[in-house]
Amino acid sequence: MNAGIDPGRVRLKLRCAHGRVAAVEVSSERPAVAQALRGRPGDEAVRLVPLLFALCGKAQGRAAQLALAAARGVECQAHVDAAIEHEVLREHLWRWLLDLPPLLGAAAMKSEFIEAVRWLAGGHRAELAAFLAGPRLEELGWRLREIEDAGNAGSQLLPVIDAGSSLAHIASLDAGFCRLPHWQGEPAETGALARRGRGDGVAAGALATRWLARLAELREWTVGSAKVGAGGTASAVPVAAGRGRALVETARGLLMHEIVLDGERVADYFIVAPTEWNFHPQGPLAGWLHGRDAGDRDALAGFAARAVAALDPCVRWEMEWL
Repeated sequence: MNAGIDPGRVRLKLRCAHGRVAAVEVSSERPAVAQALRGRPGDEAVRLVPLLFALCGKAQGRAAQLALAAARGVECQAHVDAAIEHEVLREHLWRWLLDLPPLLGAAAMKSEFIEAVRWLAGGHRAELAAFLAGPRLEELGWRLREIEDAGNAGSQLLPVIDAGSSLAHIASLDAGFCRLPHWQGEPAETGALARRGRGDGVAAGALATRWLARLAELREWTVGSAKVGAGGTASAVPVAAGRGRALVETARGLLMHEIVLDGERVADYFIVAPTEWNFHPQGPLAGWLHGRDAGDRDALAGFAARAVAALDPCVRWEMEWL
């Protein structure tokens, strides 16, 4: 984020006893962006939104535009937005080529990332497809499958929804839901894995499966098979008079914006980012860590880092020992 606003952090606290992780506290500490937007003319507030977020700026900006239009009564059917899709795929490439290799003891693929982004920007699907199927990515995939399994503990996966269908389960957003979003009363994970419904049946542990789902979305783009519901999907719907909601599928998962207008000024603004879904206190990270062997704290810290990366927060994260 910019404009002097602290982007916040994911805070992870672990307490160990008798050689095991006895307690896990997960919290997403994010700024109240609504405070900077309330009282502003709607168009001005929407122009500010992408400037407030360092990551997924296109998705944030488009969600703001669609939510404002919906608050003015204009619905937008679910569709794949090309600019957001490009942003999603670039983020996936960043994670796979720059972030993942160091987590697996390899060097970041900086030159490969630059070339892959060039192919993506130019629409060179065949070239990117060949690279994604090549030996470098294949080796990373095998290394992923070799890392320890996090087990099956964790939250349910958020189903694929659009703005219209979301109203049946989430009547309106409020500050409490923004802090602790839930699906039918339970925490739910969002992201590429949720969009794909647990992946493609590939034998892999919990952490690897989430990385492989991102790779699968990249491969779908290269063959032109991405459909509505995949990364880059956007939709919006009027909630009530002067109130509009937009949903966008970002690289990290479902982003929700809801604007309440008083005339042409913003009376309230609600944002639920994927980080709030994925780092819910009772979400997958807590389930993966609770009860884990704590005999080697360095090994435990390394596992925690890989687990956090698998869920991909849009802010920095910190770990504390209680």
